[in-house]
Amino acid sequence: MEGLGRGKARRVEAGEILTRDEDVLDTWFSSALWPFSTLGWPDKTPQLDRYYQTDVLVTGFDIIFFWVARMMMMGLHFMKDDDGAPIEPFHTVYVHALVRDKNGQKMSKSKGNVIDPLNLIDEYGADALRFTLAIMAAQGRDVKLDPARIAGYRNFGTKLWNATRFAEMNGVSRDPDFAPEKATLSINRWILTELAKTVADVTSGVEQFKFNEAAGSLYRFVWNQFCDWYLELLKPVFSGEDEAAKKEAQACAAYVLEETYKLLHPFMPFMTEELWEHTASRDSLLCHAAWPAPTFRDDTAAEEINWLVDLVGGIRSARSEMNVPPGATAPLVMVGANALTRERVERNEAALKRLARIEAVSFADEAPKASAQVVTGEAIACLPLGSLIDLGAEKARLEKALAKTQGEIDRIAAKLSNEKFVANAKPELVEAEREKQAELEQQKASLLAALARISDA
Repeated sequence: MEGLGRGKARRVEAGEILTRDEDVLDTWFSSALWPFSTLGWPDKTPQLDRYYQTDVLVTGFDIIFFWVARMMMMGLHFMKDDDGAPIEPFHTVYVHALVRDKNGQKMSKSKGNVIDPLNLIDEYGADALRFTLAIMAAQGRDVKLDPARIAGYRNFGTKLWNATRFAEMNGVSRDPDFAPEKATLSINRWILTELAKTVADVTSGVEQFKFNEAAGSLYRFVWNQFCDWYLELLKPVFSGEDEAAKKEAQACAAYVLEETYKLLHPFMPFMTEELWEHTASRDSLLCHAAWPAPTFRDDTAAEEINWLVDLVGGIRSARSEMNVPPGATAPLVMVGANALTRERVERNEAALKRLARIEAVSFADEAPKASAQVVTGEAIACLPLGSLIDLGAEKARLEKALAKTQGEIDRIAAKLSNEKFVANAKPELVEAEREKQAELEQQKASLLAALARISDA
């Protein structure tokens, strides 16, 4: 129904008698009746008995008084329990952020910055848009919707899809007899422990309406831990001769994927439902599956594999910052390693050599001269660089890049310290300068760390 005052205005002729339409309610008055009028009220229908009180109302802060407060008042006035006590229309109100354009401006046809969600869905898919809105829905902060971000989270969905295909190519399939607590490989016990942590984080985030935290936990687990590390570490197992290890890895990977689909389903329902149907013959839809509740934990295995991941990641970063050729192999010298670290290095030496491009591993009490250094626990991982790069030229390059970055930081700082600029410039321009300043500070920190890694004779 159209509310009064919501239609197009017209000229009223002199002497014309106006009559109010008898079948039209005021917009906000009719909206206030929504929680129970849609369920058959004023008749006592089965739907009204079952679904009232409703559950969670999701709304924006700009209509709290116009709509939400009126729904509350109408519900308390018209809806009573058997004892005559008023029943509120919903037990929780979730006030979400407003969606603005990428510059933080409210969308308006007059400004020409309206983003049509249907166009975004056509280009990137409904799942990518849905996940983007979830991961950016920080409480108390508006969503700056940039199509480039949606494209990035579409890539996240593609990453999981490709991971599923890779797993299938390596014989991964659902094993109904697989039990997490019976896994023997450290890499499997690690991913199962990280899965349990992710289940706890996502469940807590959803229950507390911190959807950005829940989505962020899923993103890190799927992209960083499962795709980038777990599947990479499983490649030697898949191609090896140990059939028992291979069978366990295949069953474990299938189990983790299945639980991941369940966790991700509220955020990316269409893709996960299709993957659920594609990867096994099941009796029910994914939307009807029980929410994950794995309790398996092996902190010892998790600590060792996380140690390996951090060490390999640190070595890769050092190589990249030092411009070491990607195909070049380097020796690794572990300085100050205790007994536990030595055992970990020995157990994971093959993975270290393959993933970090290491030719040999040794232990020492002092760091080699002219080496890049990565701190890992009590030990320092050193990469002697003298035979790999020109240290003098690399130091000069880093110092030049650092000077250029510092110049940009100083220029932006001067602009932001200008009170006239901050007062007169558009807010989105000021915010863009601050964001650029933060990015440059991160670049500066990386350059300083790279310089520090070069230890001279």
